[in-house]
Amino acid sequence: MTAAALLRFEPLSLDELVSEAALLTRVDRKYVVPRGDLAAILGAIDEPARVLEIDGAREFGYASVYFDTPDLLSYRMAAQPRRRRFKLRTRSYLDVGTSFLEIKTRGARGTTVKERSAYDPDRADVLTNDALVEVAGAFDAIGVPAERADDLLPTLTTRYRRATLLAADGAARATIDTDLQWIAPDGSAFELPDIAIVETKSPAAASRIDRLLWRAGHRPSTVSKYATGLAAMHPALPRNKWARLLRTSFQNPRTIPTPEEESCATAA
Repeated sequence: MTAAALLRFEPLSLDELVSEAALLTRVDRKYVVPRGDLAAILGAIDEPARVLEIDGAREFGYASVYFDTPDLLSYRMAAQPRRRRFKLRTRSYLDVGTSFLEIKTRGARGTTVKERSAYDPDRADVLTNDALVEVAGAFDAIGVPAERADDLLPTLTTRYRRATLLAADGAARATIDTDLQWIAPDGSAFELPDIAIVETKSPAAASRIDRLLWRAGHRPSTVSKYATGLAAMHPALPRNKWARLLRTSFQNPRTIPTPEEESCATAA
């Protein structure tokens, strides 16, 4: 996606985005789209949508550090899938230097709860004692032993750039993630520069962007940056839920050299 593709939209401030979109009941749909299709899709939007703009920028760097147990309890709960499950991450907004701890849980009755609290950006790759107390409470609420919070470790980091669109009436929005990278704790990493992940958030009815994507041949996908990325890195993991994506969009990831490999290449 080029900056030119976003220039046709009027700007939207962060405060406006939060006030107009945050409290609506939404249905989320995710699409894995070839990056080369984005300009045509954005160009076909025929409503006066607005794009999030901060200090003149319309795309922003994000980093998420996901935490899981050594036996990958969070991943396996999603892969099964099970009614009770959780996802835990810190999310950092790289351009503005802020971070949040995000705990997403789903209980036996299917109710999803997402808790979000400000976090120290310098400690985004560790869980503080206060964070562990929060996580233990969230675990207890879904029937996971609270002491399992002590087992959590950073398992995967994702990095990407995001643009956010809001419909003129505020009833729907879409995020467009590009420059997608996945980084393991040992430094091994891969990227998928030729795809984008588009997520729409709207009331039960599909948004115009959903319909544009459908007309272009794209259908909602079961994709999770954490789980699909981890499955791509570790073929032995249970992966049926993401098998189609792993055979297609995630089939040929581009390996990113580790810092040590880059150093050796420079020395040579």
